[in-house]
Amino acid sequence: MNFDFANPEFLWALLLLPVLALLRSAAGKNAAVSFSSVAVVGEAAKKSRAKAGTVRFLLTLISLALLIVALARPRQGQGYVEREESGIDIMLTIDLSGSMAGLDLTEDPDRPMTRIDAVKKVIDEFIRNRPDDRIGMTAFAANAFLVSPMTLNHDWLLKNQQRLDIGAIDPDRTAIGSAIGQSVNKLRALKNSKSKVIILLTDGENNAGKITPLAAAEAAATFDIKIYTIYVGNEGRVPAAALDENKKVIRDRYGNPVHSGLYTIGEGDTTTLQKIAEITGGKFYRVRTLDQLKEVYREIDKLEKTPVKLRNFTSYIELFQYFAAAALAVLALKLALSNTRYRILP
Repeated sequence: MNFDFANPEFLWALLLLPVLALLRSAAGKNAAVSFSSVAVVGEAAKKSRAKAGTVRFLLTLISLALLIVALARPRQGQGYVEREESGIDIMLTIDLSGSMAGLDLTEDPDRPMTRIDAVKKVIDEFIRNRPDDRIGMTAFAANAFLVSPMTLNHDWLLKNQQRLDIGAIDPDRTAIGSAIGQSVNKLRALKNSKSKVIILLTDGENNAGKITPLAAAEAAATFDIKIYTIYVGNEGRVPAAALDENKKVIRDRYGNPVHSGLYTIGEGDTTTLQKIAEITGGKFYRVRTLDQLKEVYREIDKLEKTPVKLRNFTSYIELFQYFAAAALAVLALKLALSNTRYRILP
């Protein structure tokens, strides 16, 4: 059982009632009996005060208070369901360097996909499965940039995620340390966070930026930020999508990347990625297929949950009519007294 108000903002009007009482006090009390000339009872008024005006005014205040409460719609919750929320703050940190144009995660030859295409597909599902978490996104290549700040507006986050593609920034280098540093800066400012996590995905090694990946990892550990590192891609020669003069992926009319006929060589620093995860208490993953990538994000999804049971009441009994009826009853009482015991004579 749970009691609350559907429109609690109306309760602020209750603060006006003491103001009305003070204003009436300043103006003086109403006489119990009215005369055509106050001179007749001038001396009597100095010696005793009538209670009739006070009683009628008090009843007016009570009826107003009951009407205000009725407007706030008091209600009683009936039955509830329990659900779990995790409340984890997650920064998705994604590599946009040129090597992410590799086509080795393609499952259907008729529908090729680049590594970044595969990543976007998987993290789309990951974001949708965590509606109660604040999630942000950082992308990096030669430098890092913020795609989205930490937000619970996941529809907006997903729209921004769709804009990610090779060529958004200089794709010829990879600044892993800078990307971790920027992600740490966005997470450390958050208050009342149960857990702070970075999920770093890359297919290369750090060769740009002013901060090393291990130094950035040490900074993350200082702020109790855990980093999961994912190295994606196969070893050796990997077919790659063609890039235009702006270093963007060339696609056919169906949106599929066009094979350039060229190959990229898988070169990554898995040792550093393992150390980053170790320093921060996270975990390192090696991914070679789309299914493995899906499984990694599912595993992280399971690992990073802090369940909190919340009760959501499923139905309510409205109680405003009782307060409205009580207000009318008090007004009726005031009217009755005004015409009997506390009658005002003409």
